[in-house]
Amino acid sequence: MGIEEESRLIKERVQKLEALREMGVEPYPYSFNKTHNAKDIVDKYSDLSAEEKTTDKVSVAGRIMTLRNMGKACFLHIQDQSGKIQLYFRKDDVGAEKYKILKKFDIGDILGAHGTIFKTKTGETSVYVSDFNILCKSLRPLPEKYHGLKDAELRYRKRYLDLIMNPQEKEKFMMRTKIIALVREYLNNLDFVEVETPVLQVVYGGTNAKPFKTHINAYDMPMYMRVAPELYLKRLLIGGFERVYEIARNFRNEGVDHTHNPEFTMIEWYELYADYNTMMDRTEEMYKFIAKRLFNEEKINVHDKVVDISKKWPRMPLIKSIKEFAEIDVEKMDDKELDETCRGYNIEIRGERNRGQMIFAIFDKLVCDKLQDPIWIIDYPKEVSPLAKIHRDNPDLVERFECYISGKEIGDGWSELINPIEQRKRFENEQAGMRAGNEEAHPMDDDFIEAMEYGMPPAGGIGIGIDRLVMLFTNCWSIRDVLFFPIMKPLGMTVDQQLAKAEKEMKESLKPIKE
Repeated sequence: MGIEEESRLIKERVQKLEALREMGVEPYPYSFNKTHNAKDIVDKYSDLSAEEKTTDKVSVAGRIMTLRNMGKACFLHIQDQSGKIQLYFRKDDVGAEKYKILKKFDIGDILGAHGTIFKTKTGETSVYVSDFNILCKSLRPLPEKYHGLKDAELRYRKRYLDLIMNPQEKEKFMMRTKIIALVREYLNNLDFVEVETPVLQVVYGGTNAKPFKTHINAYDMPMYMRVAPELYLKRLLIGGFERVYEIARNFRNEGVDHTHNPEFTMIEWYELYADYNTMMDRTEEMYKFIAKRLFNEEKINVHDKVVDISKKWPRMPLIKSIKEFAEIDVEKMDDKELDETCRGYNIEIRGERNRGQMIFAIFDKLVCDKLQDPIWIIDYPKEVSPLAKIHRDNPDLVERFECYISGKEIGDGWSELINPIEQRKRFENEQAGMRAGNEEAHPMDDDFIEAMEYGMPPAGGIGIGIDRLVMLFTNCWSIRDVLFFPIMKPLGMTVDQQLAKAEKEMKESLKPIKE
């Protein structure tokens, strides 16, 4: 639809809006008593015979998606959250004056109707309308009905149109809600306490990530958007809570791709007196619990195959996984050989180029996408895990784990470091990485270390991206498809540009007029 055609249609709809008001009809009323959803009616009356009528009264409301006016009778379909249903109007039944209002309706308008249930000659469950009201006059035409909304970028930018024209998309987002509810149910049943921690932080931390920076006017100082809730949740462990979790909105000023959005949702939970073995057991159990509740079996569809998650997931050390999947034995390499391997594969190293960083980078580049079946990768280099406890059998490693399915990381946790002296050394090492140019290095957090000095019991923790969890259970492998409103680069002016333009225009208007 061209701009001129759209403008013409908008003008026509505005004229109809004015005509409705002249007829004494308010096109934007305050409320409507809706009693039934479309799907409930269609399901309940599916056994009716063709042309069979009932006296069962219903009140329905929704957006007009099709409209066929035949003079003395009119058929239209409305769409609500649950689905579509057909409405049938007869001029003799609703009255001639009321029927005139129908001529001012367009596809996209929102309508409320009262009536009874019947089936048409063609066997379609419908509402025989006795009275109706316009609930909203739409001024802008919907996309063409036969083409819908197919452009992916437009669907992300205008999700409201996507949900109207592709109503099946609602199911994916309803699934997201169910998954989050099941995560809560699983943890609540284990006596975990849901808590909330600050989004605005003086010192960001809890992971290696580049933050978003802001400014608090009241204190005239910089602050940061949360990159992870970890350090605040651990403060609660120190304070005496034994099992805590938070479903947190996090913000990381990093790249955007199929699995990353700068703003995302994460579940993190921590348990006192547990180690990384306990955390893997719990997490594996939670995935199976969710699958069983969603699909009645411990299997999920991943791309074009069915993945059985019911068996015990194997646990493989990271170094062994490199040897098995990339055929590189990093244990036998010195630092120079590791460096040459990284350069040979064009593997980027951020910040300090130490042994642990290089080993992890090789794993990340050459192994991850080969991890198709459920697997725990465990025992990471200590240089890439500043909050994890030293491995009980190898001081060069930490007790960290990540879960991989279909080449995607969907869980990251560890036995928590509880030694404040060691934690300070780790943070100091991170400062070296920061000085070397690693923007994702962990900052020093003296307050957190002070809290640790009061004593933190042994604990295990994990973080799982909710968006990735939804991607896994909906078999949808772009993060933008599971977010209502993914971050997109604006097509028009940003707010800052609008303010700058307004300021410039104001200054221009205040210039003295030259004689």
